[in-house]
Amino acid sequence: MHYLDYAATSAIRPPEVADAVHRFLTEVGASPGRGGYGRSVESGRIAFRCRRALARILGVKGDPGRIAFMMNATHALNTAIHGVVQPGDAVVITPFDHNAVLRPVDDLARRCQVEVRTIPAESTGELDLDRAAVLLEGARLLVVNAVSNVLGTRLPLEELAELARQRDVLVLVDAAQSAGQIPGSPVDAGADLVAVTGHKSLLGPQGTGALWVREGVDVRPFCTGGTGGDSARREMPDVYPDHLEAGTPNAPGLAGLLAGCTRVLEEGVDRIHAREMELKARLREGLTSLPGVRVCSPPDPNGSPVVTVVVPGQSPAETARRLEREFSIMARPGLHCAPEVHRLLGTLESGALRFSMGWASTGEDVDQVLHAMDVLSARPSAAASGP
Repeated sequence: MHYLDYAATSAIRPPEVADAVHRFLTEVGASPGRGGYGRSVESGRIAFRCRRALARILGVKGDPGRIAFMMNATHALNTAIHGVVQPGDAVVITPFDHNAVLRPVDDLARRCQVEVRTIPAESTGELDLDRAAVLLEGARLLVVNAVSNVLGTRLPLEELAELARQRDVLVLVDAAQSAGQIPGSPVDAGADLVAVTGHKSLLGPQGTGALWVREGVDVRPFCTGGTGGDSARREMPDVYPDHLEAGTPNAPGLAGLLAGCTRVLEEGVDRIHAREMELKARLREGLTSLPGVRVCSPPDPNGSPVVTVVVPGQSPAETARRLEREFSIMARPGLHCAPEVHRLLGTLESGALRFSMGWASTGEDVDQVLHAMDVLSARPSAAASGP
């Protein structure tokens, strides 16, 4: 099988990740911070080492306790957005945002009279920074997707963060598609909050994620409940990460996430990015050479290993089915939970087909895709060609 949907999830994980989850469940099993006995203490050590590993990957130089564990990036983004935005505030977004941002801000707009401002953009991934400067005036929060999950293009985070800083606007970075895959620190780039998921390029299990909050920035808890400490208070503890972590954490998942982060740190994000972008360049060049394929993703060597295409006259969903059935290729059709990007591309009605590479991708995968798309783009499906 040729798996090319790493932008959705890393699917089969490295053996050490599965081993870490199994070892936790069979040898540790207890919850962190929920007892003074040995197994709970060891669980707490694993959670702390996981926070510290995430801090290294994100470039956090201060207290790793400012990283609160979440279920995924969607949970982290909702926690940040609902935790800093007040009724009547303005939030600035871009067309490259995921529904994990678009839906929460739309909810706030409808329920709390929050103003949502969108920075104009091009289908090539470029943003109108002059207009961004105007839209940021008087805003409370800027949300930036570090890299588009549809185009694979890297957004100008440093420039946007500087514009926001000059206007006292908080910056929330959606690093779901960049953490562990793209060099550079969103913290150093000017982020005040960073949301990540554990199950993509960090190689952890589903159900893991995190939100980093800069010192001095306060986030109202999105969920309240038990934290294992300060239990006499009705309010959530003031200290981080307890302030944002209610309920029993996914401790087996954190053991797996720690193993995934350790692998990323050992290989190095620079090396990971160089290897995967070499595969992307080969794939994109080959697909561009096929006359029956429209490549939507710009080259962007600084972006992510994503190549999204359209085959005119063919349904992306049908093409994806044929890729798996006839060529053992797994790729992602549809809108990729990012409808505004597809609006820019003119594919909002039809969707598109996304190929994305990751830790286990090979040149053989690229060759198979190029062969399959050469065949399918030249041979319309029965559904497309009609009776």
